[in-house]
Amino acid sequence: MSIVIAIDGPAAAGKGTLARRLAAELGFDYLDTGLIYRAVGMKLARAGQNPADVALAEQAAQSLSPDDLAAGDLRIDEAAQAASKVASIPGVRAALLDFQRKFAATPPGGKGAVLDGRDIGTVVCPEAGVKLFVTASVEKRAERRLKELQEKGLGAIYGTVLADMRERDERDTNRAVAPLVPAPDATVLDTSDLDADQAFAAALRIIGSKR
Repeated sequence: MSIVIAIDGPAAAGKGTLARRLAAELGFDYLDTGLIYRAVGMKLARAGQNPADVALAEQAAQSLSPDDLAAGDLRIDEAAQAASKVASIPGVRAALLDFQRKFAATPPGGKGAVLDGRDIGTVVCPEAGVKLFVTASVEKRAERRLKELQEKGLGAIYGTVLADMRERDERDTNRAVAPLVPAPDATVLDTSDLDADQAFAAALRIIGSKR
């Protein structure tokens, strides 16, 4: 039985960076659940097929493998657009929920799995041995996102980024299906006043206490 660490939280809270670092430290396999819809969409787009085609999208989702998540084109705008199309298809969502659960139960390395996303501890892996809800103030998260955009050479205004962040938070926390909330048994890790090293150390302490 593999050890599963579920990490949830809002955008720009630092959960992705933390999840990857924890997986490397513990020798666990890491699944960036935010990429799986992009991977499905791009399997179709690369083949010149329409990501909105229900039958083809469901087939692509059912045949998804961990290797598909290593593709180098999953961060481009086309991938985001393709992901939005396949994500609206119920059969795709069902197949990818199954994919995530299988990855957690039988990670490629066999030792354990770290999954990060929006509903890992509440929906995908409610039986996970360790659940972290990584968050930060919306102002701090907007600052981090602004810095990311500027480092990529993209022009951005703090007020606009902050407004977008608040709108996304509102949408994520109030959606009817799998709203963004901490699982009842999750440990909340607020990174507002922590740098990456401090957040990592805090997470290791929490994991150690749970194990």
